[in-house]
Amino acid sequence: GQLQPMVSADLTESEIQVRSNFNGARVVLYGAVFSPDDTPPDVVVVVRGPESQLRLIRKVQVAGLWLNSRPVVFEGAPGYYTVASTRPLKEITDFSTRRRLRLGLDHLPMEAPAEKRIETRFGVRDVVVSRLGPDYLHWRRAVIRIKSRMGLYAENSQGVRMVDRGLFRAELSLPSQAPIGNYRVEVLLINKGQVVSRSTRSIRVQKVGLERAIYDFAHRFGWAYGILCVGVALMVGYGASVVMRRS
Repeated sequence: GQLQPMVSADLTESEIQVRSNFNGARVVLYGAVFSPDDTPPDVVVVVRGPESQLRLIRKVQVAGLWLNSRPVVFEGAPGYYTVASTRPLKEITDFSTRRRLRLGLDHLPMEAPAEKRIETRFGVRDVVVSRLGPDYLHWRRAVIRIKSRMGLYAENSQGVRMVDRGLFRAELSLPSQAPIGNYRVEVLLINKGQVVSRSTRSIRVQKVGLERAIYDFAHRFGWAYGILCVGVALMVGYGASVVMRRS
């Protein structure tokens, strides 16, 4: 039978060490496409970091005063997400496929579970609706906008560059705010709108040295870490007051 297109890829480094002077990192992904056709299929690279929770508050005007609204908490979205491709995703595959594969910022999985409620429609069935109503889309876009400004979300339609026949390269950028944890790197080979091959790699972002010790202590003994922080703050405050009185 006819040979099917295949993709193979790897990373220049799979472990990022975070120290106190960490200013971000760049990782190069490189690979090759094996295809019997003269025109190689499209390559899409998707990087997803560990899930994170985001709490949003917006200003609302009440009786001439600007006040904070009730917070909305979004869950399930990746703490880091970037997608790079050989051309725009809309030209590579259709809407339903992008939604199924969660390709692109518009199709990121995220929910505000505390805002859901069940309503009975037409007296015969229960449906789940959001209390946010038509504003839900605006809140969702705000999440993406905030993450994008932090450099944690990105979509680059020219992020995968074909350097030679069948050979490609993509540069991944992790900002200093990149969350700690495991990142999934997925390389999709898409031909005529359908995924025909994929390759999966992973990146681990972890704290090392003193930063790692403090991070582990804070997560394992949260109550003790909290007491320690309060104690240090009291000592610093007391020391500052002594210096001020002497001066």
